[in-house]
Amino acid sequence: MKKSTVLDCTLIELPKNHQINGNVTAVNNRIEIPFEVERVYYLYDVPGGEARGGHAHYELQQLIIAASGSFDLVVDDGRTKRTFNLNRPYHGVLMPSGLWRELNNFSSGSICLVLASNKYDEKDYIRDYQDFIKFKR
Repeated sequence: MKKSTVLDCTLIELPKNHQINGNVTAVNNRIEIPFEVERVYYLYDVPGGEARGGHAHYELQQLIIAASGSFDLVVDDGRTKRTFNLNRPYHGVLMPSGLWRELNNFSSGSICLVLASNKYDEKDYIRDYQDFIKFKR
């Protein structure tokens, strides 16, 4: 696994096709994102004050988007933390493997859309922060 840093996270602007009757944004494998999407999931109805995430991945890459509302994505490489406020459905953060992530400050009705490079695999998760720190060293 690559030893990613928070500087490897990239806020990208996705193409927005503006129409009078509503906008459309499309995400294409290996065009807007540098990987093939194998899994799509979304978080919603997160109660106020709750956080999600709290883990890292050995291999998985992701594009994280606020499809509706807003939330903060906090990324951590074991030395430095970086916060992205996501609040536009045409902005996303390209998240490489090897970084701890937490999602918090969800607005009411927000939806976090995640495009992932691999199917779910529990063995790809680092769920304990101290294990993550050991791994990064």
